[in-house]
Amino acid sequence: MSITTVVIGSRHSGTSVLFSILDVLASVGRDWEMLHGLPSQEPVFGVSLRTVDGAPYWDINGRKITPDAALTEAPEPDLVIVSDLHFDPNSGFPDDLWPVADWLAAAHARGAIVASVCSGSVLLGAAGLLEGKEATTHWGFADMLGRDFPGVKVCRERILVPAGDGHRVVTAGGASAWADLMLYLIGRFAGTEEARRIAKIYLIDPHLDGQMTYASLISGRQHQDQMIAEAQVWAAQHYDTPSPVAAMAELCRMTERGFHRRFRKATGQAPVDYIQTLRIEEAKQLLETTATPIDEISAEVGYSEPSSFRTAFRKRVGISASAYRKKWQALAPAAQ
Repeated sequence: MSITTVVIGSRHSGTSVLFSILDVLASVGRDWEMLHGLPSQEPVFGVSLRTVDGAPYWDINGRKITPDAALTEAPEPDLVIVSDLHFDPNSGFPDDLWPVADWLAAAHARGAIVASVCSGSVLLGAAGLLEGKEATTHWGFADMLGRDFPGVKVCRERILVPAGDGHRVVTAGGASAWADLMLYLIGRFAGTEEARRIAKIYLIDPHLDGQMTYASLISGRQHQDQMIAEAQVWAAQHYDTPSPVAAMAELCRMTERGFHRRFRKATGQAPVDYIQTLRIEEAKQLLETTATPIDEISAEVGYSEPSSFRTAFRKRVGISASAYRKKWQALAPAAQ
């Protein structure tokens, strides 16, 4: 008997992730056999695309999408997958997704396993399914997930997080982590060998390094403190100077202790951590776009000791500076 699987669509959904999930799950037990001249197996996943009302909609990319059914139609799902959602994380949870959150909570209460990709984890948070659990999400939505649903332990560096009793809630990181989620679910329901087959068919490699190698470290939360905003503007140009936090406090005509409290309240970060992220973000850009030796980059962004830079870089990015350079310079056009 196949796993009744519902993939949720909405006007906030992207196109490629949604249909990649549908395509990959539909191919389990079929495509490997086809390529090797073997008889097709019974479908492992009975997959449908559903929305609140089942009516055609235009997604975030302007594509007209025709769902298979409404969320409330039979059969009830064994597995529900929420794909990536596109909205401003600083503007709050979209009102039109609350009915989906309510349905999702009810489906989980009836026994369904619920999984999300990318920012889709915010919908799981709204459904109350992440309370007291670890979860991951796209790095650009990590602050929102932690802010709006404070009971969630946000693991922003991780690609895949199964959580809860029986691992009935599974979150995956950025949009391309849909592939990691598919391999996990296929391995869970159809076995490791089937997951390997699908990985070979679709040329999928798991993101073993996590997602911090892709993240912008300075995608901080918005705030209305004009004085702190001016200090941040100053820091963006002077992060490489000695004692930048003391200089920021002096700029704001505050004691360092008072400035520290006010900065953290506005940004959610200590000022020294903010300076570190600015330095590492600039170092990332230099590693991506130049051949400057790493020790020179270290000094250029404000570190007096290369070893301190290397330690800080690995801590925030998840890999060494040299590995980061190799990873991203591989995308540069070949020399003519």
